[in-house]
Amino acid sequence: MLVRDAMSSVVLTIGPTHTLRQAARLMAARRVGAAVVLDPDTCGLGILTERDILNSLGLGQNPDLETAGTHTTTEVVFATPAWTLEDAADAMAHGGFRHLVVMDGDEPAGIVSVRDIIRCWAPARRAAATTMAG
Repeated sequence: MLVRDAMSSVVLTIGPTHTLRQAARLMAARRVGAAVVLDPDTCGLGILTERDILNSLGLGQNPDLETAGTHTTTEVVFATPAWTLEDAADAMAHGGFRHLVVMDGDEPAGIVSVRDIIRCWAPARRAAATTMAG
C-alpha cells in the first residue's frame, strides 16, 4: 500500500501568528492532529502537532499568547504520495514523530499519521491471518 491510500487529504494550513488556542480550535474542528504552518515571510513550511500544543501547556505557557510559529517544527520530513506505508512508518519510527506532511511537487497534498497507517494495515493483517488459518 502507498501513502496516497492512507493519507488524509484534509490539510489544515495556518500561519505562524496563529495562537496555540486558535490552532487547537481549528485542529479540533477538523478532527486532525496536526496543522501545516506556512510562513509567507520565509517561504517556509513546518508542522504543528497536538503534542507541540500539549508540551506548551505542560510548561504552563498561555495558549492565547504563544504562537504557532514559536512551536512549529521546521525540520520536517516530507513524504510523497508514492511512498510505501513501510517507508512512511520507517521514517516516523526513525524520527520519533507521528505525522508526515505529504508533498505533491511544491504543494502539501495531505498528512499521513501513524493512525492512518494502522487503519490500512489492520484489515490486511486480519485477512492474511484468516487465509493462513483456513
